[in-house]
Amino acid sequence: MALAGIPGLAYTRSISRNAFSQVTAVFEDRVDIYFARTQVAERLTQARQNLPPGAEPRMGAVSTGLGEIYMWSVQYVRPTGNKGLAREGTSGWQSDGSYLTPEGLRLIKEHELAMYLRTVQDWIIRPQLKSVPGVAEVDAIGGYEQQYQVQPSPEKLLSLGVSFADVLKALERNNTGIGAGYIERHGESYVVRASGRLENATDIGNVVVASKAGVPVHLKDVAEIGLGRELRTGSASADAAEVVVGTVLMLKGSNSRTVATAVNEKMKSIRGALPPGIEVRTVLNRTKLIDATIATVRTNLAEGALLVILVLFAMLGNIRAALITAAVIPVTVMLTATGMLKVGISANLMSLGALDFGLIVDGAVIIVENALRRIGQRQHQTGALLPQAERLKEVRAAAVEMIQPTVFGQAIIIIVYLPLLTFSGIEGKLFKPMALTVVIALIAAFILSLTFVPAMIAMAITGRVRKTESPVVRYTRRLYEPLLRGALRGTGWVIWGAVALFVVSLLLFTRLGQEFTPTLDEKDIALHAVRIPGTSLTQSTGMQLRLERALQPVPEVAFVFSKTGTAEMATDPMPPNLSDTFVILKPQAEWPDPAISKGDLIEKI
Repeated sequence: MALAGIPGLAYTRSISRNAFSQVTAVFEDRVDIYFARTQVAERLTQARQNLPPGAEPRMGAVSTGLGEIYMWSVQYVRPTGNKGLAREGTSGWQSDGSYLTPEGLRLIKEHELAMYLRTVQDWIIRPQLKSVPGVAEVDAIGGYEQQYQVQPSPEKLLSLGVSFADVLKALERNNTGIGAGYIERHGESYVVRASGRLENATDIGNVVVASKAGVPVHLKDVAEIGLGRELRTGSASADAAEVVVGTVLMLKGSNSRTVATAVNEKMKSIRGALPPGIEVRTVLNRTKLIDATIATVRTNLAEGALLVILVLFAMLGNIRAALITAAVIPVTVMLTATGMLKVGISANLMSLGALDFGLIVDGAVIIVENALRRIGQRQHQTGALLPQAERLKEVRAAAVEMIQPTVFGQAIIIIVYLPLLTFSGIEGKLFKPMALTVVIALIAAFILSLTFVPAMIAMAITGRVRKTESPVVRYTRRLYEPLLRGALRGTGWVIWGAVALFVVSLLLFTRLGQEFTPTLDEKDIALHAVRIPGTSLTQSTGMQLRLERALQPVPEVAFVFSKTGTAEMATDPMPPNLSDTFVILKPQAEWPDPAISKGDLIEKI
């Protein structure tokens, strides 16, 4: 309710669970993200006074739904026999099966070990990664936040006449740091500070709760003190073992490939600062997907351009003319890239993948063929080669003759893409860049066909132009002429056949669906484990570990990691009964059967 009325706000939605609530404010695309966050922050300040005690709202990171560009797991490297054991008293795995931290804590229980993994994530890895340019936030799921828990004994408190309120006041009173100013002595200034921060369980146990007959009553006399587990909302696992999974959230508008590469480089230096017996393993890197996408775009563009160039050489029958026409492709691509940069369109698989080089050279081919025809006829009439001034005149006349059909043809193609500009929502974000890219490319190609191509023809075609057709054109004409004559004789059959095909296309259109969202194959598998509502997080985690043990023996699987429940940032809130399972596959060349498909793999799982 507090967010209602913010300028540019499209709508709000929310989801609430026990001890957790998320409100999503969706703004119009034209609204600047930082203006929107400022407005929301002002409204939250007003809303805090109406919230119950302990409820503290905070905004999420300046990221998007595709901002999770890098993930890693923090896990122990368990010793095998005596290999991997630390010397007695030094940090690492001890001979008795415990783990000694560099801070001197001896961890024995499983929740204590999981707790320290989270400590490493929060205090060693996260601060360093947040300094990488382009990183908005570092999220974490799994493990436990380190807590010192005090469990008073009601019987002991009652026997000594101490209440729970006395315990709370004693803890608060003894866990503060006070700056008492400074004193001057012999011309020097000395800062006076009283530090009362409790640092470990021993400090907490030595807190004085009360005094009975002059004898101090310490907290350790009336309570059990030790490391305890928090009531967490999510867990993480990898290869059938509990771990901590960290995620880098990329700043909105940043280059995911650049940021992911920088994070990967930073992670190399972080690994050297980890405590012994703990490793960080990268489980997902967006760079892998981006490199595959770039390779796909590069291959498609190169193959498309080469195919068009080969066709031009085969059809035009003049090497220089074919080279001039083919030169339109790279120049058009450069002009298109310039237009995309000015408009703010990213070069991605959707935008660049829509470029059709056949459409790009269409206008240029018409101009070149007509110019060659006029130059050849004029050479035949004069019986000599044409001087440059006369070539320019003939080429100009050829271009003027073809302006109308060229404009008409390009306009028809552009009109076909205009409906895509009316898309909204996810479809609009996907297909508008593609449509704008094609329109920019067609306009650039049209301008080149009327300027660059005629000028190059007039300057480069200096020799004799033959009026003979290329072998490909002659062969095509033999096939085309009978078909054309038959169509002209039986116009009724042609018309009714076209109508029938149109009706069939309408029937197919009704079965296409209404969502124009393409699928993206990342060469890995994402599983969604769903359990009955009400399943506890501990139960879900145990079942998830069994699922990962079942997936590990599959020879095509490299490793498996999972997220169960809600992470710290809660960008994707899920109840404890749901798990996102990421099955990372080996390169297909390493599969036992190279012909195996993902469908077969899913059936095997």
